Amino acid sequence: MMGKKKVIVTGASSGIGRATAVRFAREGWDVCVTARRERELKEVVASFPSGDHILVPGDYSKVETSQVVGECIRSAWQRLDALANCAGAYILVDAFEGQIQEWRQAFDLMVNGALFMTRAAVPLMTEGGRIIHVTSIHGERAEARASAYSMAKAALNQYCRSLALELASKQILVNAVAPGFISTEMSIVNGVNELETESFRRDYVVGGHLPLRRPGMSEEVAGVIYFLAGPDATYITGQVITVDGGLTITF
Repeated sequence: MMGKKKVIVTGASSGIGRATAVRFAREGWDVCVTARRERELKEVVASFPSGDHILVPGDYSKVETSQVVGECIRSAWQRLDALANCAGAYILVDAFEGQIQEWRQAFDLMVNGALFMTRAAVPLMTEGGRIIHVTSIHGERAEARASAYSMAKAALNQYCRSLALELASKQILVNAVAPGFISTEMSIVNGVNELETESFRRDYVVGGHLPLRRPGMSEEVAGVIYFLAGPDATYITGQVITVDGGLTITF
């Protein structure tokens, strides 16, 4: 008997990652949470129903973090059913004046982190598995000073497609979820919550550029991630699922 299903959730200390970890735990999965902020991770795990949960604080962009996660899972669980890579940061850098090292932060965090954690997770998926990367509508849309962030998210989209091909023979399904405006800590830029500004209300709510006329909630994205890890998503792989309230269908 296989017992409870097992999942890694990165970026689990806040926002979409936290909501995703809570959703899996609530549905009866054992959850391995990882993020840099240990105190917040402990608060998340304390909110879970009882289970064989694992907490690994660490920097997602460092290969050492993924190695520790893999070792902990191999010791405690011996196997893995799903990986939900939710870690990320909205990094704004001027394309011409920004320092190269500053510009590379988005790639080091989101692309390298996804690569490291995926390499740690796949050998633990002995009977199929699911990999879900959280990207962004920025992967297909442009915004001033967000070239590094957008390019990193676009790279993740393509990484998912390539992984879907390479892992199909192992029955491991790989997909991405691309959120739009979601109410999280990432909505706060320079101390201002962009989703509460008059310009957001004017352009997206009153102006109708956002058809559902509201930001999304982390739990709404977590629901899609959970679906992609579940029994009703057995014929979906290599796809980018947009969760944006209709934002990208408008002019």
